[in-house]
Amino acid sequence: MKREEIGDHPIYDASELGKGRVLILGFQHVFAMFGATVLVPLLTGLSVSTTLLWAGLGTLLFHLISKRKVPAFLGSSFAFLAGYAAIAPNGEPELLRYACFGVACAGLVYLVLAGLFRAFGANRVMKFFPPIVTGPIIICIGLNLSQSAISNCETNWPVALVAIVVVIICNIWGRGMVKIIPILLGVIASYIVAAFAGLIDFTQVKEAAWIGFPMQYNRTVFSIFTDGNVDHGLLITAVITIVPIAFATMMEHIGDISAISSTVGRNFIKDPGLHRTLTGDGLATTLASLFGAPANTTYGENTGVLTLTRVYDPAVIRLAAVIAIILSFCPKFAAIIEVMPSATIGGISLVLYGMISAVGIRNLVETHVDFSKSRNVLIAALIMVLSIGINYSSAGAINIPVGGITIGFSGLATGSLVGIILNAVLPGKDYVFEDDEPNDTGVDLQIHQGENLADEAEKKKKG
Repeated sequence: MKREEIGDHPIYDASELGKGRVLILGFQHVFAMFGATVLVPLLTGLSVSTTLLWAGLGTLLFHLISKRKVPAFLGSSFAFLAGYAAIAPNGEPELLRYACFGVACAGLVYLVLAGLFRAFGANRVMKFFPPIVTGPIIICIGLNLSQSAISNCETNWPVALVAIVVVIICNIWGRGMVKIIPILLGVIASYIVAAFAGLIDFTQVKEAAWIGFPMQYNRTVFSIFTDGNVDHGLLITAVITIVPIAFATMMEHIGDISAISSTVGRNFIKDPGLHRTLTGDGLATTLASLFGAPANTTYGENTGVLTLTRVYDPAVIRLAAVIAIILSFCPKFAAIIEVMPSATIGGISLVLYGMISAVGIRNLVETHVDFSKSRNVLIAALIMVLSIGINYSSAGAINIPVGGITIGFSGLATGSLVGIILNAVLPGKDYVFEDDEPNDTGVDLQIHQGENLADEAEKKKKG
């Protein structure tokens, strides 16, 4: 059943697990992404069903463009919440269309960075994203999400603890399939406990229809230009306000692909290449937004599932995408998920978000980042303090007025940009990006010493 082993930890291939088990794994990935993916439309006023549809379609598009090699699931991005709130503060459907237009334009910015990777190659571009930059960013991605996990747990800690304990027990002491699907079992156990405790109101489920079309034309961007009353000023405002957020999400994308590479042990930065993954993510975001769904992003929750299950076959992710598409046509199922206790989501998220940060730490350790050097300490320190500190500040962002518009830079955006700039200008760089011979983390940025760099590179070529 196992494809290979690393120490005592087997790695599984979907083709050897059987259809039944693969189907269960697909549902586990759906459950892992569902809470966060559905939360974005609930917070913004966008449609839950449309969100599910384009999470699935966006994921399939991403896999097509990335040569079906990267086991990534694309779900709703939280990074754009501030943009939606700025354009449609109360979730007004007519204003959300304009916000979606801004997000669609932000998705196109991905193509610019993808073009740079294509034109100059990963070796040159990745000099700006060594482990001392990407490692702390990955850590902060998980830590920035931790507040929402704790807040959800606080609604009912006993229910949250059921999910956490079941995940731990299944993952550490489970055998066979139980060890592979701890997240799904945690969700089911916690949901059942909450239901028997009378903590779930199923009225919404009873009233929901079994089948329904997941999109409404009047909530798409296209309807702006056909209703005969286009607010061009608001279109421009939406673009100026929301597009800068793309710089943060692109850094998150690079961090996520590095995390997936580190988890799987394959260099996805080299093959299929960041130019493909960025293109897939950007186009998925643009198309989803045009049809009234939130921006898409590679999901850390599903990377956490990969870490726990050790089933890295992208086919499982594509199956999860198909399941999400099918479920988007069932309002009753969406209602079942929507009434899921916040504590259940919190318990599962607490584990998965921690896994994301742990992968960032692993990235720093396995690439041998030298923290005896002051430059590395300063870069990591500023990335983490800015990313986390700004995120938890009263404003939640650094707001910069531009004319009559205020542009907000999130903590992660600010920390990432500062880290990239410091790494570029500070002396003492000691890394070389080796995309021909990746190490076990999949992102090989080997440490070399001064004048020996050329000699060591020559030795590698000679074998």
